[in-house]
Amino acid sequence: MNNETLRHPWQLVAQREISTKIRDKTFLGSTAFMLILVMAAVVIPALLTGHGGADKIAVLDDAGAKVVQTADATKGGGAYEVTKVADQAGAERLVADGDVKAALLPGDNGYVVLGDDQVDTDLQNNLHEAVVNLGMEQNAARAGLTPQQLRANTEVQERLLNPGPLPQIVAGFVNIGLALVFYMTALGFGMMIAQSVVQEKESRVVEILAAAVPIRALLWGKVIGNTVLALSQIVVIAAASLIGLLATGQADILKVVAPVAGWFVVFFVLGFVALAGLWAVAGSLATRQEDLGSTTLPGQMILMIPFFFSVFAGSSAKTVASFVPIASSMAMPGRMLTEDVPVWQPLLAILILVLATVLIVRLGARLYERTLLQTGRRLGYREAITLKAS
Repeated sequence: MNNETLRHPWQLVAQREISTKIRDKTFLGSTAFMLILVMAAVVIPALLTGHGGADKIAVLDDAGAKVVQTADATKGGGAYEVTKVADQAGAERLVADGDVKAALLPGDNGYVVLGDDQVDTDLQNNLHEAVVNLGMEQNAARAGLTPQQLRANTEVQERLLNPGPLPQIVAGFVNIGLALVFYMTALGFGMMIAQSVVQEKESRVVEILAAAVPIRALLWGKVIGNTVLALSQIVVIAAASLIGLLATGQADILKVVAPVAGWFVVFFVLGFVALAGLWAVAGSLATRQEDLGSTTLPGQMILMIPFFFSVFAGSSAKTVASFVPIASSMAMPGRMLTEDVPVWQPLLAILILVLATVLIVRLGARLYERTLLQTGRRLGYREAITLKAS
């Protein structure tokens, strides 16, 4: 062991944590599970809101193409794409093969929307509205009226009392996704931290480590190593989300989500570091793997209650929770997606979280030093607080 290593012993512990975890099937499995959840949170809103690429509509002539283009403009653009075919048989073939969503064919008194086993109701309504509008314009022109005169006093506008930066359904899914990412990551890594501490105690490896490395360095190594791993997992998940948004035609959502994601990283790191110290203490209180059910229960409750608050609570409760340490890591980023939150609120929440994290980590370090080498029996938190430092 050289002098540089001795000056930073926590680095050895952190490197050991990282190298062990990246080969662990539980870690790899949890990462895969999180990727599936996040991709579902990206794709499902796209399906519900109609994103995911333009629906191709087969037409025979320019008149049919104009109907589809009008329907697309009504949807805001990018919803429908014209596919011209030579004859009705070609259109039927494309519909049957699934190459187009539907076909718009001339009928006896207008048009026929041709589908395979069914026609999407939203598509049918949009095409019908486009046909009606174009037909009225043509009839009005014959009567000497302009399209503007025809539509006079028929405009309907939308006004929201509390507009959000994203559509409600999308914001709701992203809100749940961010809270779930923090919850699952903190819980998964927390249990792994606690289990690794118990394994070291059961195998007596901890006594060898404590003889060579200060106990606080053992704690900091575990906290920093797992924080690096957790952030790496978040980066992978974020990259998958980016790919999912681009693939489903939701790139515009990135303009809103990207700034909030930066805030989320800050809240995540601070909340995770505080919890990591507590999870390590939960492992040091136990002497066997079976003890973790009771020693990790406080940590699980600290995560579970804020998670349900951030997802299911009302607006007032979420506002309060967004300033409560640990809970703010889940509640504040979600509020920033669904509400117009003044910048001073996340800054204040971060300040409170920093102070709480410092206090929690200092308390956790003291308890960890007092309980790590206690191998005779399982200790309780109250008993650990009363123990004297060895």
